[in-house]
Amino acid sequence: MAGLDGPRLPPRSGGSARQLVALLHGVGADGADLIGLAPVLAEALPDAAFVAPDAPFPCDMAPYGRQWFSLQDRSPARLAAGVRAAEPLLRAFLEAELSRLSLPASALALAGFSQGAMTALHAGLRMAEPPAAILAYSGALLAPESLPAEIAASPPPPVLLVHGEVDGVVPVRATRMAEAALRAAGVPVEALYLPGLDHSIDDTGLAAGLSALLRAFGLDPPGA
Repeated sequence: MAGLDGPRLPPRSGGSARQLVALLHGVGADGADLIGLAPVLAEALPDAAFVAPDAPFPCDMAPYGRQWFSLQDRSPARLAAGVRAAEPLLRAFLEAELSRLSLPASALALAGFSQGAMTALHAGLRMAEPPAAILAYSGALLAPESLPAEIAASPPPPVLLVHGEVDGVVPVRATRMAEAALRAAGVPVEALYLPGLDHSIDDTGLAAGLSALLRAFGLDPPGA
């Protein structure tokens, strides 16, 4: 299988990248679905490069789009097997991007939506050289029972969870369960539950994500 690829946005500053933010899309979409967030984030992260890789597999529930793993069988065991298969493909891509930009793993942040959030949580928490932060929007934590034994870094990277309380695709209880499991595993976690929000990312969630990225990269907010 060929390596992953997808749309990129270079640093707004025009200089060399000092950070890398990887945006992981949901099932049935592709990298173009999330790269549109990059210009918004770049206003406060002018030295960051952004990349939104297309997931490795064609979506098996639609004639278009990509998926990180199949959702045809949603049993916990099959979902866990699926995300484990995607993990090394994503990791190889991220390592290549960091090498291309001459950046350390500490300059990387992962931000995922829906199935991309599930993939970001699974892969990011198991990296021996962890990312600076993981942002998970409208997602879930797969294979939570194995996480305490598989967290690769000490301390683990901080996690921001954001979920709409009226999400009809991935129920908000998935993030509530993720929050509890992450805390139990010793992962520093912040959770934001947004009343009235469905399966999407709104301005409030995006602002919270930007604040988390600035903290993780040790940067001051604009105008500070």
